[in-house]
Amino acid sequence: MAIILDGKTTARTWRHETQQRVAQLASNAKIIPGLAVVLVGHDPASELYVRMKARQAEKVGIHSVIRRLPETATQDELLAVIAALNNDLTIDGILVQLPLPAQIDEAAVLLAVAPAKDVDGFHPYNLGQLWSGRGELVPATAAGIMKLLQHYQIDVAGKNAVVLGRSLIVGRPIAGLLLAADATVTIVHSHSQQVPTLTRNADIVIAALGQANYVTADFIKPGAIIVDVGTNRVNGKLIGDVDYAAVAPIAGYITPVPGGVGPMTVAALLSQTTDLAEKRAQRG
Repeated sequence: MAIILDGKTTARTWRHETQQRVAQLASNAKIIPGLAVVLVGHDPASELYVRMKARQAEKVGIHSVIRRLPETATQDELLAVIAALNNDLTIDGILVQLPLPAQIDEAAVLLAVAPAKDVDGFHPYNLGQLWSGRGELVPATAAGIMKLLQHYQIDVAGKNAVVLGRSLIVGRPIAGLLLAADATVTIVHSHSQQVPTLTRNADIVIAALGQANYVTADFIKPGAIIVDVGTNRVNGKLIGDVDYAAVAPIAGYITPVPGGVGPMTVAALLSQTTDLAEKRAQRG
């Protein structure tokens, strides 16, 4: 049976480390890290994520600000909010909650966030830094996955890794981080052929397709490391992209859903916000 990569417990430890760093900043530099989350509309899932992020931020001592705009907000109105946050010296990190309403150009909004405050790592500058091997601000889910692997002392160097999915939020960023850590990386997407053959040769499988139970037992080799990023609602239950019951007896390591990657994502966001506040302290 696979060893469970417990994201819930690992994230708790990581948040405690962040809390200590925040306390040290407050004591030594009189600086409180500031995180601003911008939410447009009233999508229930987005509302839940935003509240969770704000609650966890406050628990570790980070000053959390939520800027809410109505579903009918124009792009110019949203850009004005972002511009104000870019210029707010008390805000270290800015996160625009996705998805955005149809009338707003998502790419233009992400481009408007100052790269130095882009705590979600979606700005083209930060994505370019990631792929050049010099990434400091990286998408939180990818950062959380790498931290989870490190916590369990899993060295990815030299391993064959297959990433299922090529989104800018998870697939491409985690591929870039794995490559920077000297893994051999294959990205699988909707046009890829013979996917089970690719994954059966993988030492590490990162499943981020958004398709419930897509990865079954015949997709993996014995002892493989399985990281399930999927969050699919099926009959009111949260299901990953991996058929956990079938895959866990074969895998060497596996993340559960829930309790795997999800908590690590929020912990990564808090850690990166604190990184930015520490840089502010260094600048004086």
